[in-house]
Amino acid sequence: MGFDIRALIEEHTGDGASLHAAHLNPQVPRMLHTIGFQRVLTAANGSWYEDADGERYLDFLSGFGVFGLGRNHPVIRQALHDVLDAELADMIQFDVPLLPGLLAQQLLARAPGMERVYFANSGTEAVEAALKFARCATGKQRVLYCDHAYHGLTVGSLSVNGAEEFRRGFDPLLADTLIPFGDLDAIEREVARGDVAALIVEPIQGKGVYLAPEGYLAGAQQLLHAKGGLLIVDEVQTGVGRTGRFFAHEYDGVTPDLVTVAKALSGGFVPVAATLARPGIFERVYSHIDRVFVHASTFAGNALAMTAALATLSVIDDEGLIANAERRGRQLTEGLERIGADHDLIKDIRGRGLMIGIEFGRPASLSARGVWTMLNTARKGLFAQLVVVPLHNRHRILTQVAGDNMAVIKLLPTLTIGDEEIATFLTAFEAVMADAKKPSALAIDFGKTLIQQSRKKSGT
Repeated sequence: MGFDIRALIEEHTGDGASLHAAHLNPQVPRMLHTIGFQRVLTAANGSWYEDADGERYLDFLSGFGVFGLGRNHPVIRQALHDVLDAELADMIQFDVPLLPGLLAQQLLARAPGMERVYFANSGTEAVEAALKFARCATGKQRVLYCDHAYHGLTVGSLSVNGAEEFRRGFDPLLADTLIPFGDLDAIEREVARGDVAALIVEPIQGKGVYLAPEGYLAGAQQLLHAKGGLLIVDEVQTGVGRTGRFFAHEYDGVTPDLVTVAKALSGGFVPVAATLARPGIFERVYSHIDRVFVHASTFAGNALAMTAALATLSVIDDEGLIANAERRGRQLTEGLERIGADHDLIKDIRGRGLMIGIEFGRPASLSARGVWTMLNTARKGLFAQLVVVPLHNRHRILTQVAGDNMAVIKLLPTLTIGDEEIATFLTAFEAVMADAKKPSALAIDFGKTLIQQSRKKSGT
């Protein structure tokens, strides 16, 4: 009897939660159970996925941005079938395979001013490479990073992570320096010490969906260059068309020294990441034949990953998805602003393209203010979770709170969305916000979810 993955999946459908609880991170099924998100998911296509009961869900999270092209895009699926059928000599290690060269060429064509590419397997690996390259190229050690920043969870990338909840318990980390996001004066003070290798920054922060102020990236680069430092722009979530440009830093008219990219580059199939560099940086890192493998990865540049990425770039061009992200992002934002005009709980709507943050704030009415204060006393930012839960459980739409202790919801729909998906989301969001005019209604709804899950767990 040979291996049959379909039979294995069918035999164990519904066992995911118990297997995770027994053998993986037990807090994941516990958390999903608590908020009522625990489902047996069985299929996915485009912007939608289904559970075992046949319920259809609209995905406005897209795997934290991985599924920019939606799930199971037929062109990428076919390309992967084709490269498997080709039976290539892959990951020989002592050869120069074709596909990484082709993908590097394609990426650099979309990144004027960049010269070379290092491939990795994930966003955090791309960041690790950028940090090492910056230190090697400049001969300096200290890296500046911003409050609320998120660059990954390996030790190097965690050292430039501005979220304390991720850092706690893993000290000591690298001796890098936290500065306020968007503050050029802070950069100027730090680089004056002469030991700054780089600033790493997201053009739009994933935690909170905060946009870099106009001119910030260019001003930061000027200050860094004056003292021999480099600008690293982390485009792991914002890149590959998410914001209505291939890279979000294009809005600022700046050419960074190093750029990291991942997530959507995979097409949602095979992990792949890249670190792009301006001229001169690779020459300092790989400065001699003895340093040929001074930074490398066994799986980097494998044929499946390169094929997925090449197919992804082709689909983006063929289907006009960058223009669609800009157009649909504007359409979605305008719809949200119309809803926001009737709900003073909505404090701000911000973002670019299809990376949008909805921030909630203290309402005007006395009764609503009391409930808001109560919720924030219990846990800062709890109101946003009280919106996410009914969107999912009542309206079958997946969103996420944009960060710990933040009253912000982040929207990351697929770049392929159209009128149906936008109308579905806006209708559901408006219904939830209508309940929010009596915030206690959301609290009651969330409380019912907690009680129901507790009863299910206890068997009562």
